Amino acid sequence: MPTPSQITASTCCYCGVGCGVLIEHDGEKILGVQGDPSHPANFGKLCSKGSTLHLTGDLDARGLYPELRLGKGLARSRTDWNSALEHAANQFAETIRAHGPDSVAFYISGQLLTEDYYAFNKLARALVGTNNIDSNSRLCMSSAVVGYKRSLGADAPPCSYEDIEQSDCLLIAGSNMAYAHPVLFRRLEEAKDKRPDMKIIVVDPRRTDTCELADLHLAILPGTDVALFHGILHILLWEGWIDRRYIDNHTEGFDELKKLVRDYSPAAVADICGISVDNLQACAEMIGKAPSFLSLWCMGLNQSSAGSAKNSALINLHLATGQIGRPGAGPFSLTGQPNAMGGRETGSLSNLLPGHREAANAEHRAEVAGYWGVDALPHNTGLTAIELFDAVRDGKIKALWIACTNPAQSLPDQNKVHEALAACPFVVVQEAFFTTETCHYADLLLPAASWGEKEGTVTNSERRISHVRRAVPAPAEARPDWAITSDFARRLEQRLRPGLPSLFAFENPEALFEEYKQLTNERDLDLSGLSYAILDNQGPQQWPFPAGAATGTPRLYADGRFPTDNGRARFHADPYRAPKEKREARFPLTLNTGRLRDQWHGMSRTGTAARLFGHVEEAALSLHPDELRRRRLQAGELVKVRSRRGSLIVPVQADEAVRSGQAYLPMHWGNRFLKGLGTNVLTLPAFDPLSKQPELKHAGVEVEKVELPWQLFALVEGDVQQRFSALRPLFDDFAYASLTLTGRERPALLIKAASAVAPEAELLARIDVLLGVDEGPVLAYDDPRRTVGKRVRIEDGRITAIRLAGETAARDWLKGLWSEGKTDAELRRWLLAPLSTPPGSASGQKAGKTLCNCLNVSESAVCAGIARGLDLNGLKQELKCGTSCGSCVPEIKRLLAQQPVAITA
Repeated sequence: MPTPSQITASTCCYCGVGCGVLIEHDGEKILGVQGDPSHPANFGKLCSKGSTLHLTGDLDARGLYPELRLGKGLARSRTDWNSALEHAANQFAETIRAHGPDSVAFYISGQLLTEDYYAFNKLARALVGTNNIDSNSRLCMSSAVVGYKRSLGADAPPCSYEDIEQSDCLLIAGSNMAYAHPVLFRRLEEAKDKRPDMKIIVVDPRRTDTCELADLHLAILPGTDVALFHGILHILLWEGWIDRRYIDNHTEGFDELKKLVRDYSPAAVADICGISVDNLQACAEMIGKAPSFLSLWCMGLNQSSAGSAKNSALINLHLATGQIGRPGAGPFSLTGQPNAMGGRETGSLSNLLPGHREAANAEHRAEVAGYWGVDALPHNTGLTAIELFDAVRDGKIKALWIACTNPAQSLPDQNKVHEALAACPFVVVQEAFFTTETCHYADLLLPAASWGEKEGTVTNSERRISHVRRAVPAPAEARPDWAITSDFARRLEQRLRPGLPSLFAFENPEALFEEYKQLTNERDLDLSGLSYAILDNQGPQQWPFPAGAATGTPRLYADGRFPTDNGRARFHADPYRAPKEKREARFPLTLNTGRLRDQWHGMSRTGTAARLFGHVEEAALSLHPDELRRRRLQAGELVKVRSRRGSLIVPVQADEAVRSGQAYLPMHWGNRFLKGLGTNVLTLPAFDPLSKQPELKHAGVEVEKVELPWQLFALVEGDVQQRFSALRPLFDDFAYASLTLTGRERPALLIKAASAVAPEAELLARIDVLLGVDEGPVLAYDDPRRTVGKRVRIEDGRITAIRLAGETAARDWLKGLWSEGKTDAELRRWLLAPLSTPPGSASGQKAGKTLCNCLNVSESAVCAGIARGLDLNGLKQELKCGTSCGSCVPEIKRLLAQQPVAITA
């Protein structure tokens, strides 16, 4: 008898919106997901990524058992947990004894739960005695941390999501909110629909889907945000659109800032930013006359060598207008990871300690040391992410523990990162997915529990803490992160402090939460009044939530008092400084990076769901059509993108959303899906001097066509992860190789590759075996003289595998036949023909992308509906597109706007 399905309330594991998710399961396996209508972050809505959570986490991609490598160059082999952690404890203890505590380091993740974070933090500082613990949030939100702390006194976003719906003027800077935080963008769309007078300003060098909702789009030149914000303030001052009473009563430093912005005249700023004076004036007027003004920002401000200055310059606008601490107003940083806030709260950046304390502050160190029951905490400055991997490469870090993050894809200057990981004597990787690029370097690979398999808490962008509940057991021998960390710590204690009581006698995640929360008592983020029981009974809560509180705090600084020494917020007068890499003859294009709609970060999870590749199938470089013409390039051709650090071969595409002189490449592609170490082989490690956050959004590049006449195209359905793992190494010698997934009901591996000459026949034969086109019901044709070969496997009357070599003109036609689940009467005749051109009018046509992933509606179907005269509502009614998560709606609106208007006599 089948086990009845159950529902467990939890949260999504992707972005910082922190959506509530109802997990449907049978106690062993996750069967489906839906949005939790009672969760105050999303009220039942989910985006295309969240709504497919149950389709991700393919067991064939999961780490299931500990694996140990006993020597560099050797393969890892399966071991047991006891042997694995004993070996790790020995390696770390020996390294610490020989080289000191700062010879080891921990690099962790904003995807960890708060309890996991806390265990790692205590391990590094209290037991090992090092501040060498940093998080991938360093790449994400550390400039926002600095901006809040130095301007307002504490790392505390003062707003709530409801402010998005209540604001009269909303500025979105450096964020494609429609892709990065889709559920919040849906809330904004609904608010704009209800209140058309609401003004929305988008500041972004590209015209993104977010811009479709804007009253004003400022397509500034990359990196000029500080000049823009100073120019806005210049106009606010000139027009008298400031709140002098608020400035006098609640702030300091305004006179110095006023002197600085005097030089940022509208004409000068318009020239620096590459916008018109009229648009600059319109922006300032919208802000200055608005009853309430809210700003939202993300990576475009943070991932910069001037990230801290950008954050403070934007916060200056709120302080100057008194637009903070009230409904619909305030500076609101949107976090990129589900628990980046929890990491900041627990002190899991190298310069922080739990409870928003500073590692450099002797009083703070003494407070935490006393609470933990250790003599002292380390006072040496810990290494931040870029510095940490530089130290690994230089041989200073000799044992490195990486958890729930993929630096071999996400850090800038990937050549150096891969060199560092290869050189490190002992690398531990604690990871749910063994397929990440970083796992390749693991001397010890520890399988971790993943989404739906563990319990704890997370804090979203509006300071709201949710209880993450376990729905199903982790597969095989995978364990929760907090349990792995605590188990290792207890073993290391036996070697470093034998005979003393354990610091890690935690039996469950709740014990970690109860210990941690007391470190926030009477701090700005006080959550000492919270408990799992309160979260279960009252729902997610916003901090501060001190002991005795009945509810959380939706909005901060309503009284105009700030957590600074004198209670005043501080203006900061940072001058505009150009990005580190300026345009020059060798690298005349500015590369920007960003997100795809349906993928997340390094795709370790989303990359296991074939349908999430339906909207964008492969990595492609976007250039303005004028740039293509200038370089005599055609869309679809392969190009080499070069920066000072490395190069990458990708197809190029025309994109009018990108200005001339600029280029755009999504951030998600790493060496697993795209040969050449991925997008971040191009980006630079220069970082902000205060936040140490690298400048991932601005790199000088050049683009040139490459001639790779021999091409390969392959598609094979079934066992996609196993085939992926087996086939990916065979493409290392190709100049270009892209391996992704495709399909919906029948997931398949999709391969595109190219080289200057045909590979050895033996390599092609090995590829054929793994594709399953070497024998069986396979139609085959070979022309050795032209190094052309065709293979099509047909089972039960339909195509199940394809391999085209030498010429690939028929790939879209064959892929279309595969997608439709049929063959074609012309297929056999075409296969035996000397030319690769497919028969009929289908020749050269490209299969349309999936526009609506939720309801499986193609772009061609939408265009056909528009041609029949359907408007947006008609398309929604007939095709159902845009009726689920709504992420496709901006693109549908663009297609509608592109249709020619009928001319009547």
